[in-house]
Amino acid sequence: MVIEKDKLPDDPELLKEMMADLAVESKNKLEMEKQKYAILEKKYTHLDEKYVSLDEKHVSLDENYTSLEQKYKNLQRMFFGKKSEKLTQDDENQMRLFNEAEEEAENSSDDISVFDETTDPEITQVKNYIRKKRGRKPLPEYLHREEIVHDLSDEDKSCPCCGEELPVIGEETTEELDIIPQKVVVNKHIRKKYGPCTCDEFLHEDIPEIRTAPMPPRLIPQSIASSGLVAYIVTAKFCDALPFYRQSKIFKRIDVDISRATLCNWAMAAAEKCKPVIDIMIKEIRGGPVIRMDETTLQVLNEPGRAAENKSYMWVSMGYTAEEKPLLLYQYHPTRSGDVPKQFLENFKGFLQTDGYSGYNRTGEEKSITHVGCFAHARRYFEKAWKQNKKSKVAYKGLKFIQKIYAIETELRTKNHEIDVFIEKRRKAITPILEEFHNWLQSHQKDMLPKGNTGKAINYTLSEWDKLVCYLDHHLLTPDNNLVENAIRPFVIGRKNWLFSNTPRGADASAVLYSLIESAKANKLEPYKYLRYLFDYLPSAETKDEWRALLPDRITPEMIEID
Repeated sequence: MVIEKDKLPDDPELLKEMMADLAVESKNKLEMEKQKYAILEKKYTHLDEKYVSLDEKHVSLDENYTSLEQKYKNLQRMFFGKKSEKLTQDDENQMRLFNEAEEEAENSSDDISVFDETTDPEITQVKNYIRKKRGRKPLPEYLHREEIVHDLSDEDKSCPCCGEELPVIGEETTEELDIIPQKVVVNKHIRKKYGPCTCDEFLHEDIPEIRTAPMPPRLIPQSIASSGLVAYIVTAKFCDALPFYRQSKIFKRIDVDISRATLCNWAMAAAEKCKPVIDIMIKEIRGGPVIRMDETTLQVLNEPGRAAENKSYMWVSMGYTAEEKPLLLYQYHPTRSGDVPKQFLENFKGFLQTDGYSGYNRTGEEKSITHVGCFAHARRYFEKAWKQNKKSKVAYKGLKFIQKIYAIETELRTKNHEIDVFIEKRRKAITPILEEFHNWLQSHQKDMLPKGNTGKAINYTLSEWDKLVCYLDHHLLTPDNNLVENAIRPFVIGRKNWLFSNTPRGADASAVLYSLIESAKANKLEPYKYLRYLFDYLPSAETKDEWRALLPDRITPEMIEID
């Protein structure tokens, strides 16, 4: 409503009506403006919420992108990069190239440096070492030597002046290694037979008329397999990863027809004969102070109630006898359930060292068992983060902490201290580093993306921390579980060649034979010689003491030498 000043009425009543109309109109306009503002405010709030949601989504996508990028680079390195986890001097110099300014700033602070701050920069320290002798390693003395003499002709041996024969003043020797295909021997057992006596007394006695010398007990009766042959085929497969079908072809080349099925049956029969020895090995491991455990996959084709594609598992345990000699036990199980280690470790009292797989946690909660972690797995997380991003000073710093821990462990073990002295010195040297490492991990945890490689390394190490530090409590424990992981490696290499087991019986047999071979190797015995010795004496063993005497920790290399 527009009011012109010159046209206002003189009547007060009319003016009042006009003012009332203006008030109503203004009020209506104000209400309309309020409604528009409310609509705009609601729209703004909605847009603001949408912006916040999009921002959160952007952050999440950015984290996912970073995580996927790291996984991609990890796969690239896995297929095309170096496999070594060692942090070399070249790596350290490379870090200095990228982070020189940051390291200079860090060296001036109270934080730990990647170099020793107590070392005078003007002084270069060089560790003592023993220089290895150059040249080819000599051939073993125990190998048979065939002498081949090279001599001058009679004409060359005579003096060109007087014609007399030149005196011999010495000789030069050159050795070369020759190989003749395997020495294959047929052991022909001849059993003497004796007939009846012609005396009158013998003819009237009720006794057998013919006597034959008995056969000594054999590992696989009524077969052509000697203990040496079974030891050979078992070592070839389970130590040298040579499948039975290839061995069958090798035998065929020397006109000996032994089928793959026959070789399989011999190996399984030998493994079943060794079960009493394995039972004693299990008891010895359970009675020791320390057990290390790990597991790997195995495919068993004909397993009742399961598809051929399903994964089964080979579990490996490493323990120590009362004399602290190592024994390794392989056990086949169709699952990776935590019930497997729980059942195996029933009534065990001591230290259990494993990786971070949750299946071991139930067992580690037992009061009689101290669960120990593995620094090698923590190192692999940091190593993966650093290899993915060489500029990551946090990942590199984590590696340096772990490197210090291993350096002290190596140095102390080379000095052959008494057990109590070793434990005390190790705890005193390592504890300050562990405390500093733990504080450092906590201070950087909140700054790292949880899905990033560095964040995963920090979170894994902190989640396992209480287990990781327990290795200080026993001299047989080391910072990592690598001893049992190294024992799994031969099985993994063999698996690449023979791929699968046909039946659970075959998988159980493989477990028994791997246990014997790897235990022999751990006790510095040559596998073939040990198995030959074992298979020679096993058929006549009947008591626990006789079986116990055949375990690898009771055998010396001299006992199994072959004449």
